[in-house]
Amino acid sequence: MALRRALPALRPCIPRFVPLSTAPASREQPAAGPAAVPGGGSATAVRPPVPAVDFGNAQEAYRSRRTWELARSLLVLRLCAWPALLARHEQLLYVSRKLLGQRLFNKLMKMTFYGHFVAGEDQESIQPLLRHYRAFGVSAILDYGVEEDLSPEEAEHKEMENISGCCLEKKCRGKNATGGPAWRTGRDCRAGCAGAGACACIRAAWETLALGWRPESCTSAAERDGSGTNKRDKQYQAHWAFGDRRNGVISARTYFYANEAKCDSHMETFLRCIEASGRVSDDGFIAIKLTALGRPQFLLQFSEVLAKWRCFFHQMAVEQGQAGLAAMDTKLEVAVLQESVAKLGIASRAEIEDWFTAETLGVSGTMDLLDWSSLIDSRTKLSKHLVVPNAQTGQLEPLLSRFTEEEELQMTRMLQRMDVLAKKATEMGVRLMVDAEQTYFQPAISRLTLEMQRKFNVEKPLIFNTYQCYLKDAYDNVTLDVELARREGWCFGAKLVRGAYLAQERARAAEIGYEDPINPTYEATNAMYHRCLDYVLEELKHNAKAKVMVASHNEDTVRFALRRMEELGLHPADHRVYFGQLLGMCDQISFPLGQAGYPVYKYVPYGPVMEVLPYLSRRALENSSLMKGTHRERQLLWLELLRRLRTGNLFHRPA
Repeated sequence: MALRRALPALRPCIPRFVPLSTAPASREQPAAGPAAVPGGGSATAVRPPVPAVDFGNAQEAYRSRRTWELARSLLVLRLCAWPALLARHEQLLYVSRKLLGQRLFNKLMKMTFYGHFVAGEDQESIQPLLRHYRAFGVSAILDYGVEEDLSPEEAEHKEMENISGCCLEKKCRGKNATGGPAWRTGRDCRAGCAGAGACACIRAAWETLALGWRPESCTSAAERDGSGTNKRDKQYQAHWAFGDRRNGVISARTYFYANEAKCDSHMETFLRCIEASGRVSDDGFIAIKLTALGRPQFLLQFSEVLAKWRCFFHQMAVEQGQAGLAAMDTKLEVAVLQESVAKLGIASRAEIEDWFTAETLGVSGTMDLLDWSSLIDSRTKLSKHLVVPNAQTGQLEPLLSRFTEEEELQMTRMLQRMDVLAKKATEMGVRLMVDAEQTYFQPAISRLTLEMQRKFNVEKPLIFNTYQCYLKDAYDNVTLDVELARREGWCFGAKLVRGAYLAQERARAAEIGYEDPINPTYEATNAMYHRCLDYVLEELKHNAKAKVMVASHNEDTVRFALRRMEELGLHPADHRVYFGQLLGMCDQISFPLGQAGYPVYKYVPYGPVMEVLPYLSRRALENSSLMKGTHRERQLLWLELLRRLRTGNLFHRPA
């Protein structure tokens, strides 16, 4: 299978179980590591004192801004907190374009929302802003903000066609036998299935995607619905109600698959972003999404394979009396595991014993989740034995052979595009930040990102994975990847976010009928974020090559990070802890940090006005949700405007 052939091509020969250095990088002691001495040697260095950061000092926060920019910020943020306006913003934009004409409309946008949230139309026009920000200690994460302006029906059509292989031409107005909406396609209607309720070919595709194998004991009664279907399996099935992946997403851009040529076009756009970032600085980032580089069907199928394999491990742990332990604390006794696997009848006892060797397990006689996950790739002989039952024939089939020949080619091209981007980033001295996406894509995205980290994060982190801390399993995901980097000797790089898909994920779980993957409360998400961040910062204390970005607009989280950095001796001059916020938001956090010497990045979108409007619409909605709970940023803007008025400094020019 292409997956087993392609992944090893990306993976260098890395020895496993590389010992982790325990030498701390202390603020009070001589610094050691790449940041202190080129080449990673050690030398005595005198650390400058860390300046105090005051997020309430309006004058310092807006020292980089001209007075008219402050006024624009106040106007835009005030409008973003006006629900009645936002509810009709699309109609207002349409009417404005008709009344003003395209030229005047573009100017109006640049004076307001576009000018506040977007850096410019192309790589040349954004350069002055990037240089200006650099002068005040703030760098950029470039993102070409263009997004297809599809109607919900068009987006739904594209998504379902490319995941299920069906061509959704229309939605039936009637109801099916269960009272739900009756869906059918042009193909079905021509075939005379008008009375069949849900589209037959979609249903067949969902069943194919389900990959139904799990030991019966791996599914408790509580995890099955009334028909006996496993609820967890539903998470990785396409569903018409969520064909438009933009619903409930307030900030992240969304890509819909058209064809391989379109994916190549997205890759070329990312390459130009890398070049633009490399021209401005030698420590830039660009953000990429894997759904831009390939067909989502592959990500969906591969995610389900990974999720089921992980579920099987946890079921084996339950059988060995290890229920409820954290992922890294769960260790299976190999002898007992061999007995359990033998009972499945998928291989001979000799073959099973050959899988669990000292090469894969060390000498402990136990297997943890990392060992278990490694069995699914080509490093062992087990992958050919992973089986699922064929729904039509009842025969067992290999779990990793569900892809057609064309899908294998599409998957290979996705990996090739990732490889091209990583090599270009290496050449230009730019880091790649792989954005997180929906939970039904995320296992595959994280696994493919990990493969790229194995290959390219050799001397320093070039590839950064993104961890969404609103997920219940965020801590397990972070700790597993940190431990894997330790064992294999590559450099861990991470971005921690709260997450952009909360409303959509909750609605999807409720509608389809699987467990909500999101933490139950905002407070629980905050606790998860701080727990993950604390774990990674502890790792940075002992591992000079690991790095993390604290991507947060939450002032308490940023203060927590600063306090823990000081306690652990992590000096900002080492550039190992980065901070990130969106362009046009929370300047009272970004600029005081940057001016105090902390590495700070703004997520900087750019693109033509009309093509960035879908992005701007969601940015306005995001500000609405944030600004309802706080007036702090607007208060600071007013304070600075009034100060300049009182002191006769309305024509302030940033120096």
